[in-house]
Amino acid sequence: MDKKTIVVVGAGLGLGNHVAKRFGKEGFRVVLMARNEKSLESYRQDFMEEGIETYVYVVDAEQPDTLTAAFKQEKQQFGTPDVLVYNVGITTPDEKGKIDNTELMRHYQVDVVSAYHCVCQVADEEFSKKNGTIIVTGGGLALYPNAAYLPLSLDKAALRAMVYALHEDLASKGIFIGTVTVCGAIGGDEFFAPSRIAEAYWTMYNQRENCEIVYNYPEVKQ
Repeated sequence: MDKKTIVVVGAGLGLGNHVAKRFGKEGFRVVLMARNEKSLESYRQDFMEEGIETYVYVVDAEQPDTLTAAFKQEKQQFGTPDVLVYNVGITTPDEKGKIDNTELMRHYQVDVVSAYHCVCQVADEEFSKKNGTIIVTGGGLALYPNAAYLPLSLDKAALRAMVYALHEDLASKGIFIGTVTVCGAIGGDEFFAPSRIAEAYWTMYNQRENCEIVYNYPEVKQ
């Protein structure tokens, strides 16, 4: 059987790489996409040392054409992937007085529009035949908005709505789309350790049931 491929858009030392490694340890070929070429090469070396076949592409979620080019190249090498993870977001606190129309639209492009663009790059006939899986990293701000993170609050809500809106339609084509809504600071404590959160992605991939996993402390009722 040909090796399965996972593409992680938004590779990094936090959640992105841990999700990729979780799948890589199950025999997946890993494709990492991010902005920093030097960091990507470091990640590739790290993954390869752990025996995970890994490839890297430089992309910028502010520039969708870079995503288009990367997915085109990935498909030429390995075909349509089996799994897409979109793990990109501008998560820094807002600068007071700096949130104008231009800044809101910049955030929206990175946080939401490029996520949809990536979905469009993979959700083809081959992806349907593979019963492909798309998992988007959501955030607790979608459920608990905060004025100090206004663009991110708006965007995580929009991203969540996108997943819910597409879930049934894509399911009719054999494609699963879901979101892991992370309700805390990644790496903030043991519960929110990225390696632990990554297990939720593996669970969602295998279960293909509910389109959302809310990752929060067990005692917090939704």
